[in-house]
Amino acid sequence: MSIANISRRYLMLGLGGGLAATRALGNAASAQPSAPSLTFVYEATVLLSPDVPHGTTPHGERFRAPIVGGYFQGPDLDGKVVPGGADWQLRRADGWFELDAGYFMETSDGTQIHVRNRGLWHSATGDWPADYAYTTPEFEAPNGRYDWLNQHVFIGTVGSSPGTAPAVIIRVWRVG
Repeated sequence: MSIANISRRYLMLGLGGGLAATRALGNAASAQPSAPSLTFVYEATVLLSPDVPHGTTPHGERFRAPIVGGYFQGPDLDGKVVPGGADWQLRRADGWFELDAGYFMETSDGTQIHVRNRGLWHSATGDWPADYAYTTPEFEAPNGRYDWLNQHVFIGTVGSSPGTAPAVIIRVWRVG
């Protein structure tokens, strides 16, 4: 049964329940919903080559930051960031950056996990620290030990690396 059919079924049950169902729905709607919980997944240091400018487009100024390696560690997974990915960045007219990174992580047991990490970054000064730096990573892991990455929504933060090499620190949490 599709999500739409499930929603229609519950809506019909609610409508068929009469006044009591209507009151219950009204009370539930007026209650403050609880915030989703977050569970820490990992911290990654992603090593970058210097930005490669691609010019100004109708959408803004485009850059590519090649991903040349790195590492990650968390309670349930650790390993290295595989060289060869990139973070495609778009600096919009309002000064905000749209981030769209694609790369692979390899766990310490050799499992390859594809990462697509989109987000927004902004700094009033144009440099670190950022005023706003959040991402929504999506994972494609093979069936098995890490397939739980395919079954959740995640949120991440982007911070500067304290080292001298171009790098970012990405921290990721599972939602719910």
